[in-house]
Amino acid sequence: MLALDYGSARCGCAVSDPTGTLATPIPHVERPGTRKGIARVAAVVRERGAERVVVGLPLGLSGADTPQTTEARAFAARLGEVLGPEIPIDLYDERFTTKIAAGFGGRESEDSRAAAVLLEDWLARNRKLFEEAGA
Repeated sequence: MLALDYGSARCGCAVSDPTGTLATPIPHVERPGTRKGIARVAAVVRERGAERVVVGLPLGLSGADTPQTTEARAFAARLGEVLGPEIPIDLYDERFTTKIAAGFGGRESEDSRAAAVLLEDWLARNRKLFEEAGA
């Protein structure tokens, strides 16, 4: 699994271990919405052997879409075109992940720590995928 905390300046990245138990932040990608940036994100997917990508969906506090939500959806759609149908992309509510990540230290950027928080929550809610896959 690879989680992405998309932002126009930086895209935080985090990967899970093979069992879907741990989420680890990895280096972020600069300017992911550019052609070079999205190619780099796709390269990270391939390098890490990700079988699924989770893109954070920045909903408003009420749960409604915001301009950033629209931008994240468009990024996920573009990434899906680059990766093809063999790598599923899930959109997942990322409210409060950056605030939670700010409380954690670490070498990686706050964006990547937020992606790790996002991934941990996604993994906890989707444990069945790993159980069914025999992990």
